[in-house]
Amino acid sequence: MGPGPFGPAGPTNVAPTQVLPAQVSPPQNFVNTNVFPHVVPHVHPSHTTNVNKHVFTHQHYFPHTQSTVNQCFEQHVVCPGRPPVAPIHHKCCPPRPFGF
Repeated sequence: MGPGPFGPAGPTNVAPTQVLPAQVSPPQNFVNTNVFPHVVPHVHPSHTTNVNKHVFTHQHYFPHTQSTVNQCFEQHVVCPGRPPVAPIHHKCCPPRPFGF
């Protein structure tokens, strides 16, 4: 071979491949939201109650646990007439007084 533009051409030396540390991007966070609609019939009859009072002593402990979040949303609809024959009760949130 004749001389190249930078002088006489020699053999090409190839160094071993160098593996560099991985470049890690921050993780992308994805949230899947699942919506579970529920119908809760409310019946508001009148009744006289005889009260027997029981006193409870509440002892509080604070263990730590982990759980899944279930978000509940409520709608109150005034329905005419009587309730369905076999109402279906699905509870998700703790009961609260009517009209809050």
